[in-house]
Order: sequence, then C-alpha cells, then structure tokens
Amino acid sequence: MSNAQVLSAFEMQAAEQRIFDTGTSVFELMEAAAGGAAEWIRRLAAGRSVTVLCGPGNNGGDGYVIAHHLREAGNEVTVIAPVEPKTDAAKQARNLWGGAVQTSGRGRGADVFVDSLFGSGLSRPLSGEHALLLRDLAERHAFKVAIDVPSGTASDTGALLNDKLPDFDVTLALGAWKFAHWLLPGRPKMGARRLVPIGVEPVEGAAQVVTKPRLSPPAVDAHKYRRGLAAIVGGKMPGAAILATEAAMRSGAGYVKLLGTQAQQRTDPGLVVDTSPLADAMADERIDAVLLGPGLGRDEEARDRLSSVLSAGKPVVLDADALVLLRPEMVPENLPVLATPHDGELEALCRAFSVIAESRRDRAIALARSSGMVVLAKGPDSVIAAPDGRIALLPPAPSWLSVAGTGDVLAGIAVSRMASGATSFDAACEAAWLHGRTAERCGAAFTPLELAHAVPGALAECL
Repeated sequence: MSNAQVLSAFEMQAAEQRIFDTGTSVFELMEAAAGGAAEWIRRLAAGRSVTVLCGPGNNGGDGYVIAHHLREAGNEVTVIAPVEPKTDAAKQARNLWGGAVQTSGRGRGADVFVDSLFGSGLSRPLSGEHALLLRDLAERHAFKVAIDVPSGTASDTGALLNDKLPDFDVTLALGAWKFAHWLLPGRPKMGARRLVPIGVEPVEGAAQVVTKPRLSPPAVDAHKYRRGLAAIVGGKMPGAAILATEAAMRSGAGYVKLLGTQAQQRTDPGLVVDTSPLADAMADERIDAVLLGPGLGRDEEARDRLSSVLSAGKPVVLDADALVLLRPEMVPENLPVLATPHDGELEALCRAFSVIAESRRDRAIALARSSGMVVLAKGPDSVIAAPDGRIALLPPAPSWLSVAGTGDVLAGIAVSRMASGATSFDAACEAAWLHGRTAERCGAAFTPLELAHAVPGALAECL
C-alpha cells in the first residue's frame, strides 16, 4: 500500500517528479502538501496562536503556505524566516503569505510552534545560528509540530545531525513516510507521526511499514496437520524452548512438537514431546517448519543439532545460540530460513558472513543479501530484510519487551506462522506485529510466559 511505503530522499524526489510529469507544478504540489498539513495544525491549534519557522527551500515554502491557510482560518500567525526564499516555489509561497516576516525569534512565544526550516533533503548539521533559533523557539512554545522531518534529523537514517535538538509533539510526514520516522535515534524526537497524502503512487521496491496482518480462521474442513506442524528443537536450557512452544501453540499452527528434550518444565499438557534422536524426529514428513536456537547451547552437540536441522530441508527459524553457531557453508541454497538476531547475534552473523555495515538496518539488508536468509533484526527499531531486497520497518513496540525470554516468544510465533503456510518474510512481519501488539495488550511488567499466553488476543484482531 502506498500509505505504508517508506521512501528515501532520492525515491521521494523521483516520486514527486512523476507527479510533475503529469502537469502538476511544484507550487501546486506544495499547496496540496501544505494545505493538508495546515488542516492538521488548525485542528491541533484549536484557535490558538501559531509561530511558523520557514527555511529557504521548498520545506520553508510549505511553511509559508501553512501560515497562509492558518491565517485564513482565523489563527493569529507569526512567520519567522532567517533566510530569504531561494527556490521559485518558495518565493511564490512567500508571496502567497504576503504578510510580515520576522528574521529572528526575538523572544517570540506563542501556543503552537511549526518547524518548517529544513525537510527531508537535509544531510548536514544545521548552522549554529539556525540550531540556536530552532531550540529557542521550541522552548518558548507549549506545543510543537514538525513538517515532514524535524530540522536537524537525517531523513534516510534517523541520525541527529545536531546536539540538543528539540522534542516535537507531532510530525507531519508529507507524501510518504521517510526512514527517519521509524528509526532511532530520530524517531523518539517526533512525537505522534501522521501522514499527509499528496498523491504519491506506490514505488516499486520501496521499504514498507509493517501493518496489521490479515489472517484467516482455519477452513471448515481443517485438521491439525492441514493447519501446520511446527517443531521446536530443545537444548541445554529447556526453559527457552518451552517459552517458544507456548507461543507457537497460540499463534495459529495446528500441531506443535518439542523435539529432543524431556521438557521437565512443560506447562501445557497439550504439548507433544518427542524424545527420540533428533534425526529420527526430523524425518517426520508432516513437519512444516522448525525452530532451533532458544536454549540450544553452543557446544559440539548443539552444532550437530544445527547441522542436522538445516540438512533436513524444512523451512527453519533460527534464533539465539543457533545464530552464534551458524556458518555460511551450513545454509543450504534455496532453503527458506528466517533468522531473528538481536544486536549481539547480528554482529556475530555479520562476522561469520563477512558483512561490513554500520546501522542495524544496513546490517540486516547486507546480511540477507549475503546469506540468502530473511533477517529480522530485533531492537527498539526492528528491521526485516529479505534476500531479494524487500525491507520492512516495525512500528514502535512497548519498551516492556526488554526482558529475558520475550525473544523466545517471538521465535515461537514466527515458526507457527511459517508452519501455517506463511513465507519466511511474511512470517517475520506477522510475528513481529503480533509480538508488539501482544505486548501492548499485556500492559506493564509482564513475564514472557504471560506474553506467550496473550498472543491469541492480538491474533484475533487480525481475523
């Protein structure tokens, strides 16, 4: 969907050019974008006074048009522009405003502050003068709104280009989401994020924000095997595998088996435990997907278990210890594999697969391309990358997930979705969304077992 796509600055420029090619002028598109943003601000301001900070480019032009619309709506509006407009469209927007323009804040305070200084094209730090003006105005206003991307934030990475940048209450993304809207460290600065459509068409190959999946109840003639058999391989620390099975049993698969452990910590009598040798257990042709890693251990026996599972040819979810043990030669070509590393495991995988990249997003993309695996790089700004170049960004999940065991729950959800028939990439998206939504439903200070048991509530929202 076009309203879920995430565009780089280059992709956004190309998308806008396609609109221009249809006969729409730059100023006409500016009016559409700024008009939509102004309507948001008008409602938020609710008749209160507004200060609009305008820059010299087209983002500043948006600010002049916003100011014009707000004045027409009856708001008291002050425009501050430390630099004259430099683009033709910005100059036209300045003329549309037609009112007084201050060149400095001079202690100006009002109810609502609108940052339209610089937008998604900024890639260098703000000048000292501009940074000081931005901070000063933000401090003097009770409510703060950023247009497209807060000034001083790198659109393509979310990096903060200056120190002490202000926090905003709302950020209005124009036309499409940018990476900064979903990535740290920029995302927390933006407050609530809202999208202002301007007619941008879907861009082939664009990254996407993961949205609520559309799932279906079992068919009327379904039985446990038709709904999918998920196998979870135990290891040295059975508790982690048990957590994964608890989640898998509640995430859609018709049958969940725990392989190769006595499961002394089993909490659900419906869990089937197969203590036969792993190779024999994996020979069951009815198995649709396998999870290996939670509680596996890192000794030679664990490595043998990893090799055995990968050689069985079943779709696989790899997590935890399995990711530390994994080597490139162990991954069969064309085998559906979903890896779910946290940052430490992601670093270990990058070393093993000779991947060099800085950010979590870039590491996930490069690792997926190098390894042939779908990579769900877990963190406060999780990223999913596929070998074919697809990228998905996760909406923020509750920070209460930062507790031991919740990653095992995520892996269990993922293997259940794969066993139910989802591809590796779709299973990653579905599992990550369900994981975050379940945490929201759990509230504060939940245990991983409580999280696993709450999955059906989030899944029901998707039916």
